[in-house]
Amino acid sequence: MLRVNPAVFRQAASRFVTGVAVLTAFDEQGEACGMTANSFVTVSLKPPTVLVSVMPGKMHQAISASGRYGVNVLPEGGRGLSQHFSSRPTSGTSPDHDVVDGLPRLSSYVAFFACEVIRHLDISDHTLFIAEVSNCDYCDHSPLVFFSSRYHLGLGTPFDR
Repeated sequence: MLRVNPAVFRQAASRFVTGVAVLTAFDEQGEACGMTANSFVTVSLKPPTVLVSVMPGKMHQAISASGRYGVNVLPEGGRGLSQHFSSRPTSGTSPDHDVVDGLPRLSSYVAFFACEVIRHLDISDHTLFIAEVSNCDYCDHSPLVFFSSRYHLGLGTPFDR
C-alpha cells in the first residue's frame, strides 16, 4: 500500500474544523489532570456514546486507572485553557473546576460530558477510549474552534487577523 507523506496528511487533516475540548479526570493520587484534545467524537445516541483519542502519558494513565473521563468543550474565550492543557501550562496556575458526577468540570465550558469507558482500542501510538455518557450539560455560548492549525472564534474569525 502506498503511504501518504505525514506532513501532507497533517496539513490536509488541519482543514477539518474541530471544536476544542479539554479531557479531565482524577489521577491515582486524586489530583485533577487534563489534556487538550480535538479528537472527540460522538458515536451513538442510543445509548449516548463518545470516543476520544489519547497518547500514552498522565491523562492516559488516569483514564486507564479510573475508567472515567470528562470532556469539557471550550468557549470562544478558552484559548488560554486549551494552551494550559496542551503541555504549555501557565506557571503556578490551576484552572478553576468543580466536581460533577465524580469528575473535574472546568468552570468555563460550552458543554460537559461525564464518560464511563466501555471499551478501548490501541491504534498506532494512541488509544481510543469509547465511553457511555453518564451525565452532560451545556451553556449557550459560542465555541472555540480549530482550523488550519489555528484557533478561531466560534463564528470563524481567526484570532491572529
